[in-house]
Amino acid sequence: MDRLRGSTGHNLIARLQSHVLEKPQSLAYRFLVDGEDNAVDITYAELDRRARRLAGHLQSLGLTDKRALLLHPQGIDYLVAFWACLYARVISIPLYPPSLKARSASRILRIAQDSECSAVLSTAQTLSARAAVFTQAPELKNLALVATDNLVDGAAPEWTPPGAVPETLAYLQYTSGSTSAPKGVMISHGNLLSNVEFMRQAYGVSHESVFVSWAPFFHDMGLIMGTLLPLCTGFPCVLMSPASFAQKPSRWLRAITRHGGTISFGSNFAFDLCVDSIPAEQRESFDLSGWRVAINGSEPVRVQTLERFAAAYRSHGFRKEALRPGYGLAESTLAVSCGRAADTQSFRTVRLSCLPLASGDVVETEDDAVSAQILVGCGTPNPEDRVIIVDPVRCTPCPPDRIGEIWVSGNSVALGYWNRPESTADTFGARLADSGNGPYLRTGDLGFLHDGEIFIAGRLKDLIITRGRNLYPQDIELTVESCHPGIRRGAGAAFSVDAEDEERLVIVQEIQRGQNTEGKAIAAAIRRAVAAEYEVQPHAVVLVRPGSIHKTSSGKIQRQACREAYLKGTLERYES
Repeated sequence: MDRLRGSTGHNLIARLQSHVLEKPQSLAYRFLVDGEDNAVDITYAELDRRARRLAGHLQSLGLTDKRALLLHPQGIDYLVAFWACLYARVISIPLYPPSLKARSASRILRIAQDSECSAVLSTAQTLSARAAVFTQAPELKNLALVATDNLVDGAAPEWTPPGAVPETLAYLQYTSGSTSAPKGVMISHGNLLSNVEFMRQAYGVSHESVFVSWAPFFHDMGLIMGTLLPLCTGFPCVLMSPASFAQKPSRWLRAITRHGGTISFGSNFAFDLCVDSIPAEQRESFDLSGWRVAINGSEPVRVQTLERFAAAYRSHGFRKEALRPGYGLAESTLAVSCGRAADTQSFRTVRLSCLPLASGDVVETEDDAVSAQILVGCGTPNPEDRVIIVDPVRCTPCPPDRIGEIWVSGNSVALGYWNRPESTADTFGARLADSGNGPYLRTGDLGFLHDGEIFIAGRLKDLIITRGRNLYPQDIELTVESCHPGIRRGAGAAFSVDAEDEERLVIVQEIQRGQNTEGKAIAAAIRRAVAAEYEVQPHAVVLVRPGSIHKTSSGKIQRQACREAYLKGTLERYES
């Protein structure tokens, strides 16, 4: 067991190796290749063995402390490569295999250039299938291409423990770019261990827990919550690809049933899809009674989504009390606040009066008419961190009944942005104007604290200010998608443009296939619904083709990119 020594207990490597010592043959990960019965398992001992073998090879290539793109398909090989990079102290950049789509490939190329990476790690098949991308792109043609699945025992030099400490950079999490160009968030071993420990306590997970996840590994929720939380705590995780879930959403709930899943997460889109696309007869085999923590980390979490899912699957054992909304961002590793599993009641909501809300004031009301807005609580912050609500202009703390920007400080806050000192200072170095206290992370998210719980109102950059009123785009988008059956759910963007010497509202919305003859009726319905609920007439309503609206890799609407496309006239309009 000497090979397991030499690593401090304050890094991820030590966490995996402690399981190798205590329960080497226990299941670490199970990957459902087809999303159903075809499974590939890996134990803690096998993961450690394969990670050490690949790490020795990476060290022999001189990649220690250098950056490497991970471009594997979802699967066990991806996880082995990620852990091998940790073992070799190679700074990995979790991404995805480049596709033939220009938008997908160009993002990878931009990240390769921004990170100044030295290598591309992937499977031999992927490297061969995408050879043109790697050899023709100037950003990639001089990089080392490493097939991580072609090594055999004894073929690589022996691994040397890297001596990682909490401050050691573990990997770069490139932001999804919902409001700006992607930036590499520097995540340390200490950041990850702190955030994982917060989630472990909040969700009450233990060695008896079972995680089920379909989220992509290149996304922070899929990687940290979906794979690192289970491994660091010491319980198994059942995985499938995002494509397997999207093609057949019932696979998610069937995996929870078959494998005894106790904790899992999804977006508004995922929960809605399970209600809208799974027929009643397919639900009969589901037993969701063991699912005790169902996390929703969307922007924003919608009360309608939570209520619909709970009602649809109540007769299949699902308990509404299992729903646990949360809030986080890559710059804080992942989680800022979590709905705690120990709470006996379900998620919390507040019903706010719309008129004061438009001015940034939090005023609760019993009114259930359109003049009220329901916000969902996103749990309580990490007790080891400090979360405050701040006036984003004055940089002074807000009173309890006032919406402001959410600022965070603590061990989960990342080290900054890779190679961007000015952006790092602006985002991670905020201080209060009246006291100088700090530094804080400026999240760019607007919200307030109520009874110790975080409520999200919107994003600072997406806020629409028209005629002295604050309008939150996600509220408008929710109104729009429910006003006509020909509108695609979760595929609209509301933003503002300067027109006629003032800020005016623009709505871009995908419509269902085959609805081209209904275009005028759909646009009219949108205008009526928005005018009735917000007392504002849209400057423009643009209907676009299905699948054409700009989204991040995790499915969030890129409102600023939609705005730019609107101004440039490059939206894929649905011609009636």
